[in-house]
Amino acid sequence: MGRLRSWADRALEPILWLDTLLTYLFLYLPIVVLVLYSFSASRYALVWGGFSLEAYTKLLTDPEIALALSNSVIVALVSTALATVLGTGLALALERTRLRFQGGVEVLVYLPIVIPEIVMAVGLLLFFAQVLRPLLSTLGLTLSPLPTVIVGHVAFSISYVMVVVRARLRDLDRSLEEAALDLGATPLQVLRKVTLPLLTPAIISGALLAFTLSLDDFYVTYFSTTGGSGFKTLPLYLYALQGRAAIPPQMNAAATVMLGASLMLIALALLVQRRGRRG
Repeated sequence: MGRLRSWADRALEPILWLDTLLTYLFLYLPIVVLVLYSFSASRYALVWGGFSLEAYTKLLTDPEIALALSNSVIVALVSTALATVLGTGLALALERTRLRFQGGVEVLVYLPIVIPEIVMAVGLLLFFAQVLRPLLSTLGLTLSPLPTVIVGHVAFSISYVMVVVRARLRDLDRSLEEAALDLGATPLQVLRKVTLPLLTPAIISGALLAFTLSLDDFYVTYFSTTGGSGFKTLPLYLYALQGRAAIPPQMNAAATVMLGASLMLIALALLVQRRGRRG
């Protein structure tokens, strides 16, 4: 039986290697082509014209790209801060308390992760246009795109932060908190001096994940601007370039920069998680 299994494993090995190779090519070949063409000297994004850093030079000096990038960073920073606070609190509430209708609450919390992003984006558009804007207009206020985009990003980021933090909460040694309570600490002191320090790696990982998702988001950002206000983040700017007759090479360079930023954030999140597990 063992010999038969060994023969079967050897027979399957080339197929598994081929499957692995095809999977990696499918996933990463487009990214390799993107990075390669970001160094093209051509005036057009889809044409190779020799090696050059001209696209990156134009990227750094283009005021439109600078504005779009600053908008992306502002939205990502603010929405990440809010989503991290709310997501951590939600994880604590779901894991350490027994809420009424907890099953239904958990379904609602996980919903933004499993539903198509376009569904959430259209829902936010309708909420901003048909509910929030008329309400603010009765108070003499206007609805600007920056707050609506931030709210939209917070709405889909909370669940991701909650999932990461809650996973760490489930593995946490409750005896440490119980010992602190036995020594006379109040629940608030236990939370501040015991629970939150132990959760710090998970909180940082959740925040980095939320920042990455916000930085790359298109659908929620596009629909949350409530009808073409001219507000652009970097993904919206790249999308707008598609409408030009000749797509400039800066599109490839900007996409490569976003790719690099996302990879660094993901690597940092994994590093924080690994060190947290060792600690």
